[in-house]
Amino acid sequence: MRQGDNPNKINTSITSKYVHQVIVPVYIPNEEGYFKDSFAIFKLCIQSLINTTHSDTYITIINNGSCDLVVNYLDNLLREKKIAELIHTTNIGKINAVLKGLVGLNAEIVTVSDQDILFQKNWQEATLEVFTNFPKAGTVGLIPMFRSHRRYCDNILFDNLFSNKLKFRPVLNPNGMIKFYESIWITANYNKNYLKRILTLTSQNGKIAIVGAGHLVASYRKSVYNSLEFTHTADLLSTESDKNLLDLPALKLDYYRLTTYDNYAFHMGNSFELWMNDGLPKEKTTELNTLSVLNQQVIKKNNLILKLKYRIKYIFVKRIVFSKFFYKKFLKMKCLEEEYINNF
Repeated sequence: MRQGDNPNKINTSITSKYVHQVIVPVYIPNEEGYFKDSFAIFKLCIQSLINTTHSDTYITIINNGSCDLVVNYLDNLLREKKIAELIHTTNIGKINAVLKGLVGLNAEIVTVSDQDILFQKNWQEATLEVFTNFPKAGTVGLIPMFRSHRRYCDNILFDNLFSNKLKFRPVLNPNGMIKFYESIWITANYNKNYLKRILTLTSQNGKIAIVGAGHLVASYRKSVYNSLEFTHTADLLSTESDKNLLDLPALKLDYYRLTTYDNYAFHMGNSFELWMNDGLPKEKTTELNTLSVLNQQVIKKNNLILKLKYRIKYIFVKRIVFSKFFYKKFLKMKCLEEEYINNF
């Protein structure tokens, strides 16, 4: 029998102080074979995240059926208030886990990270700089990658085809780029020109961002996910489900996919190496001024006009810009030196 009134009925509004949410799904079923070093690497990931985020950050961990060792570690983090939210599930897959983390909090920015990312100092500040200086930024990555302009950047290339704000520049941190490709076991016989030049976009006030982004770790306008076209995926892990949640939603709303010009995170993979301990930021980050991060910009509705624009830009870039006939002309037009054009 119910007696009295629930005191929560008195105050029906919720005010959240959090402007930035970080979601990390984790699946470590054991410490054998492929997962032998995964727990040690995951702990470095979480410690680097804790050490590099400001107090207005809401850290959400979704445990996808990991072993007891991981469960106990996560329970302690929550008990010690080092993370804000912990969800325990069976293994429902990476994207379904991210979908669980997206609901229930109205942050302006949401970062989705794999469990093997080593965050570096000032990554939040660098991310905010891109969002605030590029009004059309919808996705901001932290790890520069080879030729990222060729993936999910049709609207950037279309909109800025004849603009001098879109141009190739020297890679700012080639060592960081080398480390990323070492982490995914790509041998060193790749085209070394990719370590020298990368396509960038310059903002109205001269700030530089790289065109394109990966989805190992990236930040998104949270409002992008207000109009998702699906609520679950049928697979545990696939490039298709990653594409549908992490790559396409912002692009379909005509937002840009960018990456910080410098490298602000490392991908560790599943094999522990000594450099990872050295790369862990040891001190807690200083506080950032995060009020009105995105100036409360209203998200565009995923309507017929946006769908038409998305399709036109996609077809134009695929059939014209990336065509054998035009692509080298595009590279030259965007200030890539002649010595690189024939092998880029």
